[in-house]
Amino acid sequence: MSEHRQGPVRSEAARVAILEATARLFQIRGYEHLTMEGIAAEAGVGKQTIYRWWPSRAALVADCLLEGRLFSERFNFPNTGDIRTDLVSWLGNVFGILEEPAGELLWRSLIAAATENEAVGRRLYESLGIGSSLVPRLRAAVEASDLRADAPVEEIGEALMGALILRALSRLPTQPGSAERLVDAVLGDSSRR
Repeated sequence: MSEHRQGPVRSEAARVAILEATARLFQIRGYEHLTMEGIAAEAGVGKQTIYRWWPSRAALVADCLLEGRLFSERFNFPNTGDIRTDLVSWLGNVFGILEEPAGELLWRSLIAAATENEAVGRRLYESLGIGSSLVPRLRAAVEASDLRADAPVEEIGEALMGALILRALSRLPTQPGSAERLVDAVLGDSSRR
């Protein structure tokens, strides 16, 4: 359940209905045309019910992403056994999301939600950074001796996520080889290559 909710305990059925309605409408309309009124009507709840638990549309969209209701398959981290190949592939997928209008708006809405609400910011950090499949995959690479034993895996994860956030904010297009160059820069001499 959302850490940023206020008021009485919500029903699980209402929570799920709101999240499903948000994800459905986000996919159809995009973030720009997503409204709390539309979500409430689609979910069959009152608008005040949504605001009781989510302070903003950005926070609601953030919860949808964090619960795997938006772009979930494209955020999954591959595991081919080659950490560099996996990082390049994953970044390529995320860059692809950023290049789509809905994906760009999603990233910016997540950033906005994190700046509006400290709890959302912490959840994003845990879900997209340290707690995501990225850092465990980096730890597995250390165990497999693909990265140095003292490789700063959390910091590598933070650097990659920071680069993605900066790219989302700047709206710069991805150039051929961007993922490869970023992986090389972030891994530095941590890689056993």
